[in-house]
Amino acid sequence: MKKCKLLLFDLDGTLLQSEKTISTRTLSALKKCRENDILIGVSTSRSEQNSLVFLNELMPDILISSGGALVKYKTEYIYRAEFSEEETNVMIDMARNICGNDCEITIDTIDAHYWNYKIDPKKLDKSWGDSIYTDFSDFNECSLKMCVEIFNQDKADKLARSLSDCDCIRFSDGFWYKFTKKNVTKENAIMKITEVCGFSTDSIIAFGDDYADIGMLELCGTGVAMGNAIDEVKERADIVIGSNDEEGIADFIENEIL
Repeated sequence: MKKCKLLLFDLDGTLLQSEKTISTRTLSALKKCRENDILIGVSTSRSEQNSLVFLNELMPDILISSGGALVKYKTEYIYRAEFSEEETNVMIDMARNICGNDCEITIDTIDAHYWNYKIDPKKLDKSWGDSIYTDFSDFNECSLKMCVEIFNQDKADKLARSLSDCDCIRFSDGFWYKFTKKNVTKENAIMKITEVCGFSTDSIIAFGDDYADIGMLELCGTGVAMGNAIDEVKERADIVIGSNDEEGIADFIENEIL
């Protein structure tokens, strides 16, 4: 295996265990990697604000958030791909016209996560980061990402066709669909990182479990699927390890890197 410069992890279902924590053993292994000059990165579809809730102990060197729309290296934003205020409102209106006025929508901005939720997400999951409730009737901000909950596949397909200037990916664990600007993906965000850091994708080991991780795993030198990953991810990865609840990451780092 080529010398690793960066370990890059998806968050939910990968770096996070089912109870939404990073295991002590994994944190210890990652600390040793840092001592060996290996950068630690997180690449997630969550907003930056909702990601940082889980990363106080880790504090990654690199954070790719909102599905690749925002990239942070150390303390500096090195890339952002935003929809304008007008584009954002067109997307919201389109989602409501196709999926119904009562469909749930989330919007990530550079500063916050907005949601017209029916039930406060913190009542369902106490680990959830702060979401600002809005009905989007007077929303006037640029956005990084829109997610829409769509239970009807035909409506989901119609919305994806109508928003042809967007990339659309469904999350495997529910009925949420993610919309970012065209070609805004985790893998394209990784290319921004390599430009700034001066190393190739061959020296990156990426870990993931869901549809949005496939391109990332294929791009990087070594693509690692979690044992709990969907079959499509396992089929495209170079290696399959233990699940997020079985210390799969710690085992891999201890046996293959340290």
